[in-house]
Amino acid sequence: MSELISYEPATGAELWRGQTGDASAEVSVARDGWPSWAAAPLSERIEKVRGFANRIKANSDQFADLIARETGKPLWEARTEVESVIAKIDVSIKAFADRTSQRRIDGKPGTRNALRHKPHGVLAVLGPYNFPAHLPNGHIIPALIAGNAIVFKPSEKTPAVGEMLVDHYRKAGIPEKVIRIVQGGPKEGKELSAHRGIDGLLFTGSSQTGIALHKQYSTRPDKILALEMGGNNPIIAWDTRDIHSAAVIIIQSAFTTAGQRCTAARRLIVKDDLYEPLIAEVKRLADRLVIDEPHSDPAPFMGPVIDNNVADMLTESFVALMSHGGRPIKHMARPVPGRPFVTPGIIDVTEMKERPDIELFGPLLQVIRVPDFASAINEANNTRFGLSASLLGGTPQQYDEFWANSRAGIVNWNAPTNGASSSAPFGGVGLSGNHRPSAYYAADYCAYPVVSSENEIPKAMLGIGLKEDEYGSGTETETENAEPASSGQAGADTPAA
Repeated sequence: MSELISYEPATGAELWRGQTGDASAEVSVARDGWPSWAAAPLSERIEKVRGFANRIKANSDQFADLIARETGKPLWEARTEVESVIAKIDVSIKAFADRTSQRRIDGKPGTRNALRHKPHGVLAVLGPYNFPAHLPNGHIIPALIAGNAIVFKPSEKTPAVGEMLVDHYRKAGIPEKVIRIVQGGPKEGKELSAHRGIDGLLFTGSSQTGIALHKQYSTRPDKILALEMGGNNPIIAWDTRDIHSAAVIIIQSAFTTAGQRCTAARRLIVKDDLYEPLIAEVKRLADRLVIDEPHSDPAPFMGPVIDNNVADMLTESFVALMSHGGRPIKHMARPVPGRPFVTPGIIDVTEMKERPDIELFGPLLQVIRVPDFASAINEANNTRFGLSASLLGGTPQQYDEFWANSRAGIVNWNAPTNGASSSAPFGGVGLSGNHRPSAYYAADYCAYPVVSSENEIPKAMLGIGLKEDEYGSGTETETENAEPASSGQAGADTPAA
């Protein structure tokens, strides 16, 4: 084990100090605790997670304060994250009943046919730093309701929030053996993801890590793998008279959470004749954004990015775009020496011959001018990612065209690219996910369906294909049109495997 330290991005003050964990030991404990949790009545598991929601409500100010300090996001935004953690409980209970409940299905007369769902077993959860409570909680709560045990590794950049989250689960009555935590960095994450004792892994993070996990699990089809990754998300600005509202939505899409959202707009695609007035308004608003510490007064629109390494990467990326033909509209700057505050950067990359198709995870917006709507859609789809896309302005017919042709899991009209509802599925295509959407559809990957054909007593006969017995009959029935086999015989409906 080694020591892990978390610092406040905004101030540099030490926030948390602890030891890295032992993934193998935690998996072993979870395996021991899982059977009794899976066997507990669903009502009991739901009661425990409702108790967790009540604990979070009672300690919401403390939790929000910790999230703000450890991520650097404004306190008002940290409070919205806590609210999302609480809201996830009711959403997950409803989703479980809707998507994975026990039900009767049609079958042969006289036979009871049932569809039920079973938990996978022990699931690993790897959490991100941008929403260190809400996003892992979005995996953990549906998995617990379904009857799984959890081994959770928070981001090494937000260990304090991860520890508090697990502490609240346990104090709500969820057994300690059922919810385990492994603190640490990439080494501990690799050990956990590769452990033979887990039955699946639920991941939120970068596409690079997601691709590595996908390769790692390529020979293990028996293990569930849910990947929620990032995006190089487009927002198209088309014909609209309300330039100010369009600019506000662009600012919200690109710079909320200092651009550290997987759904943040990375590319603004603008119709040529709308370019000048819209870009002028976007820049005017961006220049007015308050960037400060989480608890400052007046409340800031955005705080710092997570650390100096990320801030350095963003400013270097802005310079690289400039050196390859990008034209700066608003320069990205570092207003506080030694701290990871960055001002929003806006750059026109229309004339760049090759635009990098990567997720620049921060407040950096690339602008592309196009002459017609078909070109706008082509440019929006000019990415290997496919998480979120939005259209501002345009006609209902153009939105229909945009919706039909966009390669994305979230397609919006006159709304930001971010801020998706937990009551809907959340996920993307391409490098944004592996067709395991989360949020409302998280129930789908937390349990697997079991179909049963059930009779009170065995009753079957063979009606054809038998040799004649001593009585001279080649059947077990006098019925001339007997079926080849009854429902009691394996292979009655399909050939035996």
